[in-house]
Amino acid sequence: MFFVYINDKLIFLFSLQIFLIGFLGLAVFQKNAIFALIAVEICLLASNILFVVSGILFYDLFGQIFALFILAVAAAESIIGLALIVLIFKIKGTVLLKFSDLLKE
Repeated sequence: MFFVYINDKLIFLFSLQIFLIGFLGLAVFQKNAIFALIAVEICLLASNILFVVSGILFYDLFGQIFALFILAVAAAESIIGLALIVLIFKIKGTVLLKFSDLLKE
């Protein structure tokens, strides 16, 4: 059997740092839709790292399976988000979120 030594505290802290970078990016760039979308993707990446490493540490396959589901949802969310951003840019000429009230009509 293949045994892997992983320093779990360092990886958990690494995942927390990536999540905080994404969360702070979402807080700082809340006016720009593209940067907000990238920040959400960074948060999802941090959760994927955490699920994969937990699956490895507990010898469980569900962490990797759940990470694949999160990747699929993140890809769909990116496609829909970018389509909406392109639509708003075509109509308004900007990607700032304060002009996204167009979708309410």
